[in-house]
Amino acid sequence: TVRSMAAEVLYDAPDPYSRKIVIDRGATQGVALASPVINDAGVLGQVTRVYPLSSEVTLLADKDAAIPVLNARNQLRSAAFGARNGMELRFIAANSDIQEGDVLATSGVDGVYPAGLPVARVDRIDRRADSAFARIHCTPLARVNAARYVMVLAPVGTPAAALAPASNPAPSSKKSEARKADRSEE
Repeated sequence: TVRSMAAEVLYDAPDPYSRKIVIDRGATQGVALASPVINDAGVLGQVTRVYPLSSEVTLLADKDAAIPVLNARNQLRSAAFGARNGMELRFIAANSDIQEGDVLATSGVDGVYPAGLPVARVDRIDRRADSAFARIHCTPLARVNAARYVMVLAPVGTPAAALAPASNPAPSSKKSEARKADRSEE
């Protein structure tokens, strides 16, 4: 049970060296920095900049993105990093129990992403004799280039007030107005 709000993707960020999108919800609507962004297929990325009426989302395929994941088959935890053509698992021992087709989900250990959200599928494993680590390439389950509508989740480690619309002072009730008027007469 995580608070969420729907948003629409406005456009891709103009930087050709990064993988970012801009959505139509911002600080005025209660979007918080580091909010996870998902669609129906899985995790797309994380809010990295918040403006009054829009927010910038860094996609999982961005070279600076990283997300803690859990292999659904064997419960092996690791971190998935953005790569040029998808994602990769780094620093996994060459003899580890990773197979092509394994599904990776959020582990929930980072205090940002809720546990169990689908992230990626392992599609290629290169085990080299000259390296102690395997090179593991993954494909994000959420099609980052085809997202039009997304859900912005409150980060797990934030108070429940996150993603609540920025509110104006609530109008006072008639009873409280009457009490204020009585006090002013005294």
